[in-house]
Amino acid sequence: SEGTPTAELIKRVNNISPILDQLLDKKVIQDEVYDNIRSRSTNTEKMRGIFDGPMRAGRACKDAFYEILKEQEPYLIADLQGK
Repeated sequence: SEGTPTAELIKRVNNISPILDQLLDKKVIQDEVYDNIRSRSTNTEKMRGIFDGPMRAGRACKDAFYEILKEQEPYLIADLQGK
């Protein structure tokens, strides 16, 4: 069975560092959140950290995150939107 779009993103985003860097640059996350997420050992845990924190902060944070994702992971986003 297919996962939810969030579950798919958590599993399939490979390069989280540039996404985190841009979230920090755009002030979507603060330094301590950035450090906390970067310190996690697996990509899955890092993506969960993003969804557990910034993604619950409100619409503007979600929008910024998805813009960054579209830039960093265009094929993944296109694939998920096509489902």
